[in-house]
Amino acid sequence: MTIISVPQAFNEDDLYVDLRSIFGQPLFLKCEGFNFAGSIKLKAAAEMVAGAEREGRLTPKSVLVESSSGNLGVALSMIAASTGYRFLCVTDSRCNLPTRLLMEALGSQVHVITEPDAKSGFLGARLNYLRELCAADDRYVWLDQYTNPGNWMAHYRTTAPAIARQFPQLDVLFVGSGTTGTLMGCARYFREWRRPVRVVAVDSVGSVTFGGKPGRRMIPGLGMSIHPPLLDTSYVDEAVCVEEADTVRACHRLARHGFLLGGSTGTVVSGAVGWLARHDAGELTAVAIAPDLGERYLDTVYQTNWLQSLYGDDVLSSDELAAGSQTVYPRPRRGFSPVS
Repeated sequence: MTIISVPQAFNEDDLYVDLRSIFGQPLFLKCEGFNFAGSIKLKAAAEMVAGAEREGRLTPKSVLVESSSGNLGVALSMIAASTGYRFLCVTDSRCNLPTRLLMEALGSQVHVITEPDAKSGFLGARLNYLRELCAADDRYVWLDQYTNPGNWMAHYRTTAPAIARQFPQLDVLFVGSGTTGTLMGCARYFREWRRPVRVVAVDSVGSVTFGGKPGRRMIPGLGMSIHPPLLDTSYVDEAVCVEEADTVRACHRLARHGFLLGGSTGTVVSGAVGWLARHDAGELTAVAIAPDLGERYLDTVYQTNWLQSLYGDDVLSSDELAAGSQTVYPRPRRGFSPVS
């Protein structure tokens, strides 16, 4: 029996789905969405709030503020509701409606940025707004997930050890790349582990994180329009960029087998399956991290009209993943040199 008094005290950390029968590749999917925040972002949110409390930055009069495309905002809304803090989430027009409504239901305020910055896109506009807000009123406490070491430390302490415990013979780990908190926490942990593990970052086409050209990205969660300050590429063996159409196809293929998972998860699964297919995986032990569940994407990734308007009428004509269309950025262990 598990009994808790605050929602952040619970997270299912040992649930995996064997995807071999669905995608024909040896891949275990670590499902991180089974907590009251519905995503892996609960871990980073709890770590960053605890760090701000230890440092004395948070007081009863403080107002937590953060930039989020959705999942971290929900996690912080939940923690704020359970601890008595006020919270303001700064997001943009790509944040889906169910996520915004969920944050508001938890008592948070949501400010939506509608115009991107000319150079740094929606993320840059969100960050500019937060800087102005904090400069004008010292009650605002910005956790800043983009630079906060608690973002990666949460996964160094919890996510990576949980995977190592269940898969002592792990060969390759696939991790989605947004702020790179999950990526860096896991990569740092497995760099120090007793046996080599290949860490493959999975990113979205249109993200600049690994040297790609900036482009339109409509599915929130992964990818960045600026270089992630937390990223240290010396810990990453490869990065795979996935077209959003393949993200959609992966999500729908999983749903056809009863697993309704989120857009970030679809990207990670697509990238992992493509990588394994190109590398003749055989009996490799491979794990991919699924950051979220699918309910918050019902009006986007799982909505036919939305999909057809953005990706064309044939986006769902087949759920086969176009693995060959992925862009791969390989690197030797001692250096990093993106190639397009």
